[in-house]
Amino acid sequence: MSININKRVSVKENEALLILTDSPDKIEGFQLADNELNYVKRAYEKKEKLIPVNQYNRWVFIQFLPTKDNKNENREELRRLAVKLKPYLNTNKIEEIQIVGTTNNKQLQLDYAEGLALSHYQFLKYFEKKEEKKNSLKSIYIVNNDLKTGEINELSVIIESVYGARTLVNEPLSFLDTEQMVIEVKNLSKQSGFKLEVLEKRQIESLKMGGLLAVNQGSKIPPRFMILSWEPENAENKKPIVLVGKGIVYDTGGYSLKPTANSMDQMKSDMGGAATVAATLAAISKAKLPVKVIGLIPVTDNAIGPNAYVPGDVITMHNGKTVEVLNTDAEGRLILADALSYAKKYEPELVFDLATLTGAAAYAIGYYGIVAMGTANEKIFGKLTNSGESTCERIVRFPFWDDYKELLKSNIADLKNIGGRVAGAITAGKFLEYFTDYQWIHLDIAGPSYVEKDIHYLTTGGTGAGTRLLFDFLKNY
Repeated sequence: MSININKRVSVKENEALLILTDSPDKIEGFQLADNELNYVKRAYEKKEKLIPVNQYNRWVFIQFLPTKDNKNENREELRRLAVKLKPYLNTNKIEEIQIVGTTNNKQLQLDYAEGLALSHYQFLKYFEKKEEKKNSLKSIYIVNNDLKTGEINELSVIIESVYGARTLVNEPLSFLDTEQMVIEVKNLSKQSGFKLEVLEKRQIESLKMGGLLAVNQGSKIPPRFMILSWEPENAENKKPIVLVGKGIVYDTGGYSLKPTANSMDQMKSDMGGAATVAATLAAISKAKLPVKVIGLIPVTDNAIGPNAYVPGDVITMHNGKTVEVLNTDAEGRLILADALSYAKKYEPELVFDLATLTGAAAYAIGYYGIVAMGTANEKIFGKLTNSGESTCERIVRFPFWDDYKELLKSNIADLKNIGGRVAGAITAGKFLEYFTDYQWIHLDIAGPSYVEKDIHYLTTGGTGAGTRLLFDFLKNY
């Protein structure tokens, strides 16, 4: 359940209040007694950032604004500072909080509310005593006359969509298999307004999607290929932007088996790219953004079975290229390749793919950013970088020289599916490039899509990485 976010035109008495301010001299108009004001000033002099005041009939929290020179860094610091309010709210069972600012900067209030709401996500489905573990906060009220209804709605949509992506990633295979993944996206379609078409195995076979079919061979459940579309009449782009998401609902590694310790237990998260694509389509359709977007999600698990594909196999892809499979744990690029070549039928203006694709990307930059590479022009990469800085889903662009293609040459097929230990994230991207002939950006979210403990407003498990980034990019496109 998401947090309710609403607007208020004035502060409601006897209800918890959070004051955003840059100076203790600006908080005198909020019914604070002289001794309380003096207490706040003393705490401020000690460099305390969040100062609680218990007035018994209500709590008042004073949050001093960060003072970084960079605007985007300031906004992100504020989101992270909001997380420190959560234990006070839970300890005192506060269900509603008002956010007011002394600088009349509505963006700062929205940023604080965003961080606070994102930090309150919980996945409690499988606990016996859910109620005992629930966070107390239910509603956030932003007090600002200048706020527009659309701005509140947009923030609510973003929070709800990130929550949805996180939940999809957190669900175990025992619930979220291929068939259930389709059901969840169908429900999202009905709630949000985007259209959904689901291709069954016989249709996938007729399209000769050899990558998806090969990865699925060891599974007891047939593959699916989902086509999500948001095509409003007022769309400002004639040719669509296509989002492709890796939908491996569980990855054993196939016969190139993953180690069980510290690895396979997290492989329910290998559909993080698909979750982000579905959540992004939900967000833009709910917000009614005037942009035409298609989402493509190939779905299967990568399992071991008597019919499973094995290292050494050669498969023929949707675009006719042959691939020598040297590692069945490099399966994500095989299903993405089919989807990327299928995307050509839309004559797209721009294509993104999102995938928890390589450990190499995660090892390179951790959860701190998203690895990016591709063939889109500098203007598009610049816009994406700006969105990354604005949302703090930062873009780390890797080199994309054709020299890396040398590592993918096969002796018996057009190419092989791995390039060796060197530059693993980049060779994965160069593999995908063989299946594109349009402006394209590959986003490897292996690092930030899943965290093992709470990290500021990124809650344990799925993070919904890329959802806020893509929404911001499409909104400003």
